Amino acid sequence: MSTRLRMLLAALAAVVLGSAAILYTMHARATAPDRQPAVDLAVDPAPLRLGEPGRLVFRNTAPGPHFGVIASVSLTDPGGPRRLSQLRCERFSTAAGRGLCVAAHPAPTPRAMVLLLDDQLRELKRIEIVGTVSRARLSADGEIAAWTTFVTGDAYNSASFSTRTGIYSHREDRLQTNIEEIPLQLGGQQHMSEDVNYWGVSFTPDSETFYATVSTGGRTHLVRAAYQDWRAETLRENVECPSLSPDGKRIAFKKRMSSDGARPWRIHVLDLATMTETAIAEPAGIDDQVAWLDEKTLVYGLPGEEVWTAAADGSGASRKLVAWASSPSGPGTR
Repeated sequence: MSTRLRMLLAALAAVVLGSAAILYTMHARATAPDRQPAVDLAVDPAPLRLGEPGRLVFRNTAPGPHFGVIASVSLTDPGGPRRLSQLRCERFSTAAGRGLCVAAHPAPTPRAMVLLLDDQLRELKRIEIVGTVSRARLSADGEIAAWTTFVTGDAYNSASFSTRTGIYSHREDRLQTNIEEIPLQLGGQQHMSEDVNYWGVSFTPDSETFYATVSTGGRTHLVRAAYQDWRAETLRENVECPSLSPDGKRIAFKKRMSSDGARPWRIHVLDLATMTETAIAEPAGIDDQVAWLDEKTLVYGLPGEEVWTAAADGSGASRKLVAWASSPSGPGTR
């Protein structure tokens, strides 16, 4: 590959990864708790427990002393009192009574801490990683954790953004700090390149397979990977942050629609059997890895620190579920 072509591919990859990282950073700064007046919250004094049916768990983003802590509300009264923990996270995921917290870690260079938790938010495992927190997801049985961070200077073009995605199996005590070395089939051919980046992992119900996004050559692809056999293959282009439905038959994902920095993506649902796509009834450009509240409903964060829902089949209209919240997760989510 010529030097000029390598530089062009690196620049294209930087656009894909850098735009997401910049949007995330700008949004985080704009919504910092010290920039807004405190919000009074209705608080349920009961302790927060993971795995309780009928409750949504999320990151509380109301300005004030509880900014950033993990909270929960009843799905029958999502605007009602919220239970608050003492645990602060940038991203959170829960499944089968386990929790995954990825928290920023003070350091001269961006670093983060991965915490695997039990149902009472007690620490089971701690892993220190590099980069700025981007994504986090648990397998359905709560045994396998995956996370993504943005890093800089981690590619052959040191000016570009890059990602690092790690996976940890609690049952096996098996850690991959960066999955970039997984053997990859792209278009039926073995693919090796210095610009390969992965992000947005989602596990099948049996935890034997995971889906993710891979970026290479300035393009993004949906990847299906065998966890135990450690191999991956691309399935479809222009798929970011896949989220597998509870039945394992559909994937909700971000589809890049334009180069418009304000609304670059729209959420679609992909039927894995027919490979047909359906746009959901949410016009906003969502930069989030959506979750499945149940087989029919998606849940996701919107700019302005709100959690919204929409039907997975594209019908109806989207609606706000919880104010001052992000990183939604709970029973049935993927």
